[in-house]
Amino acid sequence: MRFNQGQIVFIIENGMRIREAEVLRCSAGFCTIRFRNGGGTRLRESRLYATMSEAEEAKKRNSAPKEKRGVEWLG
Repeated sequence: MRFNQGQIVFIIENGMRIREAEVLRCSAGFCTIRFRNGGGTRLRESRLYATMSEAEEAKKRNSAPKEKRGVEWLG
């Protein structure tokens, strides 16, 4: 278990925005989190980051331009 109850974590929403949340419970590789505005959800531990800088690095790494796969074979 990577995260403890009450720990502040960060997630990346829609690959665009970093959001802060508090861990309520972790079990079986999933964590239940509560956002500052009162909402909450359950996510895999791999989607959570312990610091804002970790989340920013992951966001940069995931937003790198990908090679476009076209239909070169057509013509």
